[in-house]
Amino acid sequence: MAHESVTRAEILLEGFLALDAPEGFRAELIEGEIVVTPPPDGDHEHLLGLVVRQVYRRSGTDMCFSGNKGLKLRGGDDCPTNHVIPDGTIAPTELRLFRGADSWMPCEGVALAVEVTHTRPQVDREAKRRCYARGGIPLYLLIDREGSSVTLFRDPEGDDYREHCTLPFGKAMALPEPFGFDLETAEFD
Repeated sequence: MAHESVTRAEILLEGFLALDAPEGFRAELIEGEIVVTPPPDGDHEHLLGLVVRQVYRRSGTDMCFSGNKGLKLRGGDDCPTNHVIPDGTIAPTELRLFRGADSWMPCEGVALAVEVTHTRPQVDREAKRRCYARGGIPLYLLIDREGSSVTLFRDPEGDDYREHCTLPFGKAMALPEPFGFDLETAEFD
């Protein structure tokens, strides 16, 4: 009689997918850890709104936005596939990525992931950065409320990004193509 060998990663993924998080909470599977976060506060949403408004108005390419789109991203060694919900997922409108997508979709075509630090800022600074890099998302914008700074990570390779630029709130952050504009951060403070 042959038995199936079930790995820890498979058990963790199955348990995660069966979770029923309380209303408004986000459950994510990040680098082998289930992370549940409460609904964001108003300042968090205000900062995200400032970014989205500029992307819609100033981007060189028409973009679409989702603030609640789950992404499936490649996991690390002995970790299941990461299931991450960025605060903002932005993609060229012409790709129609969100139309008909499952609740957890692949990340191919996503141009920018945006995170605004919240209850667990280290997750945004480190673990999610690695997840987005592994997924090949070309740009990751981190708005760090504790540090009063904005960091743009670009050029993903393996588990990280090869380039990053951090500026204090108030300085404009150059967003490369397909955006092609300077993100104004004066109102972030």
